[in-house]
Amino acid sequence: MSRRCELTGINRQIGHKVSHSNIKTKRSFEPNLVNVTLQSDALGQNYKLRITAAALRSVDHRGGLDQFLLKASEAELSTRAAKIRRDLKKKLAETAAA
Repeated sequence: MSRRCELTGINRQIGHKVSHSNIKTKRSFEPNLVNVTLQSDALGQNYKLRITAAALRSVDHRGGLDQFLLKASEAELSTRAAKIRRDLKKKLAETAAA
């Protein structure tokens, strides 16, 4: 399983650990990933996702998974999240047409 957020696309960064004597050695900065279950109101389903803690705050701030996915670009979403987004748009289009 990759260390990548499924909603924002944030992955690990590479940098230096700098000692007191200013010796630089490579290290990686891992994202703070958490396993969460988010509910889609329009689809009426729960989805298990692995997202960063910052993305979880953004989901709460935007008002839920549905609103977050509608505002997010397809390029930064994982394949699972992009499929949820397409299903959500299809469902909303059906309810608007009816």
